[in-house]
Amino acid sequence: MMADEKQIKQLLNTAKGQIEGILKMIDEGAYCIDISNQLLAASAILKKANVEILDAHLHHCVLYSSENDKARKLEEISEVLKKVMK
Repeated sequence: MMADEKQIKQLLNTAKGQIEGILKMIDEGAYCIDISNQLLAASAILKKANVEILDAHLHHCVLYSSENDKARKLEEISEVLKKVMK
């Protein structure tokens, strides 16, 4: 993986902490909207981590793949864009 491992791990640990907090909120019978807000926050952090990984993939793996395989490069870029836009 070419992404900044320290940054990715920090984002994932933050999301992990949020998910643990969400589980505790559920056990304590927290207000549904508060739980939903925390789920959205955890989801946003996971999406940010994914964008960082995909960005590194584009800048390293795709960029430095075979120069003769331009069609494959475009296909990979298209795949990455589809994932980010979900």
